[in-house]
Formats: sequence, C-alpha cells, structure tokens
Amino acid sequence: MSEPEIEVGMTSSAPFDRAPMAPAMRGGRASSSYDLSVTDDMDARIWERIKDHPCFSEQAHHYFARMHVAVAPACNIQCNYCNRKYDCTNESRPGVASVKLTPDQALRKVIAVASKVPELSVIGIAGPGDACYDWKKTVATFEGVAREIPDIKLCISTNGLALPDHVDELADMNVDHVTITINMVDPEVGAKIYPWILHGHRRYTGIEGARILHERQMLGLEMLTERGILTKINSVMIPGVNDTHLVEVNQWIRDRGAFMHNVVPLISKPSHGTYYGLTGQRCPEQFELKALQDCLDGNVKLMRHCQQCRADAIGLLGDDREREFALDQISTKAGYDANKREVYRKLVEHEREDQFAAKLDANKAVKSLGSSGTLVVAVATKGGGRINEHFGQVRELQLYAVSRKGINLVGHRKVLPCLGGVGKESALDQIIVALDGIDILLSAKIGDGPKKRLAKAGVRATDAFAYAYIETAIGALYIAEFGRKPSMPTALPL
Repeated sequence: MSEPEIEVGMTSSAPFDRAPMAPAMRGGRASSSYDLSVTDDMDARIWERIKDHPCFSEQAHHYFARMHVAVAPACNIQCNYCNRKYDCTNESRPGVASVKLTPDQALRKVIAVASKVPELSVIGIAGPGDACYDWKKTVATFEGVAREIPDIKLCISTNGLALPDHVDELADMNVDHVTITINMVDPEVGAKIYPWILHGHRRYTGIEGARILHERQMLGLEMLTERGILTKINSVMIPGVNDTHLVEVNQWIRDRGAFMHNVVPLISKPSHGTYYGLTGQRCPEQFELKALQDCLDGNVKLMRHCQQCRADAIGLLGDDREREFALDQISTKAGYDANKREVYRKLVEHEREDQFAAKLDANKAVKSLGSSGTLVVAVATKGGGRINEHFGQVRELQLYAVSRKGINLVGHRKVLPCLGGVGKESALDQIIVALDGIDILLSAKIGDGPKKRLAKAGVRATDAFAYAYIETAIGALYIAEFGRKPSMPTALPL
C-alpha cells in the first residue's frame, strides 16, 4: 500500500526547503522537553504524556488537533458568564455548540474526522454542560471511541462539582488529562460568580453553594493528583470580581499538584444573554490579562496558547474545522483508516527535532546579545511552528515577546480575515486595532497596501521569512534590531 501524501504544519503547496533549516541536534540532546530543557527522567516521562496534546503542550499545538464532542448538555451549576443556549458559528467560546450529539452520533463523527484529519490526537468532552454531571453520556462516548480508535487520548473538562464521584472511573478508562474550571477558593468571591449549584439532589445558593463547590473542586484535584492524572486548571479572569484573587487560586492549585494553570479573559457581551453580559460586567484588557499571567509565571506552568474553544471544536487550535463535518454529510458507513495518522506522526517526529534545534539556537543567540531591548511580534501561522499563513486569510495571530530572557509565546489575538470582498477595509481597520502594542507582524504573504496601512499605524510587516520557523525568524529580527546583522534579509526599516 502506498503511503498517503501528508504535509506537516502547512496547508499551502510550498515545500519545506523554502524555509531556512536549523542545524542538526548537537551532543545527542533529545527533544523530549516541554520547556527547552530536559532535567531528569520525570521530565521525559511527562513529555511522553503531553507531546501530542495541544492543550497541555505549547509545542504540541503547532502539530496536533483536538476534537470536542458535544454530548453532555446537562449542567449542575450556573455561572454568571455562561449561557449554553446561545450559539454563533463564528465565535469561539466555551459552552457553545451548534448541535448536541448522542454517543452514537459522536462516535460516527469521530471516526470520520480521524480518517480525514491526521493531526487529530485528542477527543475531549467539554459540555456544552458538564462532562461529569452528564456522566452516562460521557462514559458511553468514551467507550465507543476507545474501542474503535485506541490510540486517541481521552480528555474531559469539568466544573469539578461531580468530579470526586468519578475519578476512579476516569482512571479505569485511561483518561490521563482533566481540565477543571476553578475561579475562586474564597466562597465569598464564588458567590459573585455562581448563583446556584445542584448537589446531592439539592439546590444551594450564595456562599453556601460556593463553599460546597470549592470543597469538591479541591477534593477532585487532590484525587486526580494521587492517581497521577495530569490536571489543567482553567480560571476566568473577571475584573473587579476575582482578578486579584486568582493569585491565591494559583497557590492553592500548586499545592494540590496541578500541572498547568490557564487564565483566560471573561467573554461577555449583551448579545450572549449572560448575567454578566446583561449587567455590563467589563472584560479584562489585553494588558491586564498579560500582567496577571506574568505575575503567576514560575509558580505553576502557565498555558498561554488557549483558544477558549467551543464545545464542538475540531482541528488545530485557532483553525476550527467543525463546519466541514456536519453530521448530515457524514456517511453512516464511514470507516477508520489509521494509515494517514501513522504516517503523519512519523513526519512530525522528524520535523519536531529540527524545530526544537532551531528554537534552541534562536534562544541562545538572543540571550547571548545581553541586550535590554524588547520586541513584541505577531505571527500568522497555521501550525507546524512555521510562518505559513497569508495575512489576508489569518483569523488569529500568535504573539511572541523577545528579550534577553529569550523568545516566548505570550498569547494570541483573534482577527477577521481581510482578503478581498465587501468589508475588506473594515476588517483591516479591526486588525490594526488588534495589533495595538505589536512591533512587527510576520506572515507568509502580505500585499503592499496592507503593509503601508500597518506602517502608518506603527506596525512593521514583512513576508521575508515565509515558511521559516517562528523562533528562527524572530531571533534574526531581534539580532538585526539590537545586535549583529541577520543572516537573511528582513525587508524591514531598521
């Protein structure tokens, strides 16, 4: 059987040799690290567990995709920022799903996606209600997926209230990654976020309800840690409610063994119909979110590449393909072909070694300058750790900060694509607003018109690094700005 043609991290027809390749790995150092260094055997073991999970590994999200199946609509708490009845296909927001699936429908859809999306590595249940409360549907879905596609990782997201009742079953089903949304450890703060909870067939409100939720969340986290299950904690930053309190949340989850903390901004618009949206609760500004993340950095590993995914999201983070897999367009006889996924993983293994070496070299070069200068760079990418997205088609920009500390992913910003058609100028205006605070924009292609408009707004843009590794390009820019001449042209006024 001939092997299928698969490209890693690219959707254009441009070959890899258009990008400057990094030198080979030196000294036999393995790429089994989740931060740039392997310090002990435990790091290597953890890397094996997260290397293809796009939510638990920043590096993995360049190569691997997740799929959320919306099989759990029932929920046992009410959050002031949530309204599961609202749906907009253009919005990425937790709790949003266009169609609720039965376990059988979910399995059929998973098989279809796994056969066509070789990047798929994780099946998650993130609602639109709570995976642990709507437990029978969660179990039925996972049993079917594990039977048909045994190499897929299983993952859930939960509010934690019913979690302690199901930790043993999660372990038995080989669910190795769990996300818990924890917004408070002080019930007085929690009472401002949660109007009510359902527990033990009773409804609790106010501080009493928040206290029960807090106790159950901490118990669930401790039980997961005891069983060696990796946990990511999501916290919604709500200005004036829990923003300063999240420092204390971070300390509590660290002490109870959380692997990662993901602080995300409140999404609140009147059109969403949430309590916060209707009462005018403001969302945090980008600089406020970053300041809080920077404050927490170094305590528990921070996730900075979160997309606040829909409950039915499919694909690489930032490239949702859910609309390609409408249930009525999927054959009832769809079968699973593991060949493409096998080939893709082999390609990724080789590509990651090159990317990892390039990342190490770029960071080493930047740090060796000892410069006090800083740059914030926005990157248009479709994955693979490369600059491989056309500016006019970009829907999300990844943000990198570079300084004497090295090159670090610090966040992302969603934008509207502006390639042709009605509304092009309006979309470009919105992108310019989204690029506030950005020094340089890197994309695979950008026209002279948008480049000039961006320049007037104070943002330099170039496509000179098309299909290069992100860190290689950023390192060259930094050296050109603050040190010796770069090894390749930047096409930027310096």
